[in-house]
Amino acid sequence: MTGNLLLTIRSSELIFFSVFIVFILFVLMLDLGIFSKENKVVGFKEALIWSTIWVICGIGFYFLILNRGQILHGPRDLDDLKYLVKHFQHKINIDGLSFEEALKVYRTNLSLEYLTGYFIEYALSVDNIFVMLLIFQTFGVRERYFKRVLFWGVLGALVMRFVFIFAGSAIIQQFSWVLYVFGAFLIYSGGRILIRGDKEEKIDEKNHPVVKLVGNVFPVFPRYIGERFFVKKDMRLWVTPLFIVLIVIEFSDLIFAVDSVPAIFVVTKDPYIVFFSNIFAIMGLRSMFFLLSNVMHLFRFLKIGLGVLLIYIGLKMLMHHWFEDVLGINNKISLMIVAGILFVSIILSYLFPSKKPVH
Repeated sequence: MTGNLLLTIRSSELIFFSVFIVFILFVLMLDLGIFSKENKVVGFKEALIWSTIWVICGIGFYFLILNRGQILHGPRDLDDLKYLVKHFQHKINIDGLSFEEALKVYRTNLSLEYLTGYFIEYALSVDNIFVMLLIFQTFGVRERYFKRVLFWGVLGALVMRFVFIFAGSAIIQQFSWVLYVFGAFLIYSGGRILIRGDKEEKIDEKNHPVVKLVGNVFPVFPRYIGERFFVKKDMRLWVTPLFIVLIVIEFSDLIFAVDSVPAIFVVTKDPYIVFFSNIFAIMGLRSMFFLLSNVMHLFRFLKIGLGVLLIYIGLKMLMHHWFEDVLGINNKISLMIVAGILFVSIILSYLFPSKKPVH
């Protein structure tokens, strides 16, 4: 590979990535109301509108890759394209094709990788909503301040995902056996969800490790001060309980990323596709939280479905050659399997609703 090719690819990636981040930040500012200082409870209608907008953005990005996906890495000819296919381990064969024909095959595969990753991440995000709702309830946060906490939580998640994904990609390219570790961990995580079932999780707000850590580093003010994360009193800077809630949510997202990010690496080894699918799903998480928070009890089998999903992805990661060469499970079939698992869990939730009273 020549230095000129490397420069071309890096320049193309930098331009594409920069435009993507500017777009995401602009829509995120509109979504989370940075232009509005008013703290208010987000209603169902607003949450539905923004959930729809983020889904449209996510699906629209699929069509962008399908039709113009080559602008991400900027291949100039067939040799460049072959390098990208080999480097990111795309499961396609472009031998004997013209450059234009190969580009079409490449874009189709890349768009499928993105869509499958986006679908997986969006589905797994539902489990994170359970956790966030539990955190707010445990720490007694007023509903009008959910929006502010989730705004900074989403921004923090964006930065953490960037570091996690690109560092993980570099590790995987150097040590391919790490994928087997990820696969085993996903199976463990899925099994833990199945064993736990629909039992309610609990959070000990006094003994939580993050609460203890923050309390050892900063003085903690004994009560909430409106929307403020910090307060100055007696010539000292104190953190408020709302700041601790924000850090706990960031910590939960980090734990969540350990499950969800490796799950997408089984679909694609291209870190940019992993990042794009992650970000579109996460950006819609805030509005989806307000949309689903009051109807989570209706999806009693969804967590079990997510557990099955993690086990499937873990097995595919551990035995990818067998899944692909023997069973013939490609990205298109994987997408249908993922959709099928979630569809069945939702249908079962509808047919066999929870008999627990709703509080």
